[in-house]
Amino acid sequence: MIRVAAALVLLSSPAVAQVSTLAATDGKNALGTVPCATGGAALSSCNAELRHHDDGTTTLAVGLGGGEVRSIYFTDGVPSSSSSPARISYETRGGITVVFIDPDEVYEIPTAALKRQ
Repeated sequence: MIRVAAALVLLSSPAVAQVSTLAATDGKNALGTVPCATGGAALSSCNAELRHHDDGTTTLAVGLGGGEVRSIYFTDGVPSSSSSPARISYETRGGITVVFIDPDEVYEIPTAALKRQ
């Protein structure tokens, strides 16, 4: 039992957890990675581009591999739709907005990044 508890602590530590990264920005748009998962897989780092538009909306384009890109559209920092016809929902966990697209897609985005600076 102690080994299981130690393994859970290690797996949940920041050293193992997936995190968003920023590779480049021009103050309006940013390139980097976000934690994402599809098909019931564990979270992994996915290439992403965040674009803030003049009308206050934001688009997050996430590379899913195999040439597939998922676009998630935000209004005032809240996910409103995606390029998938499936239902979208979200929750905020601390400083992270977690977006769910049915049946099995998950994306974790720093909430602060969704607000235009």
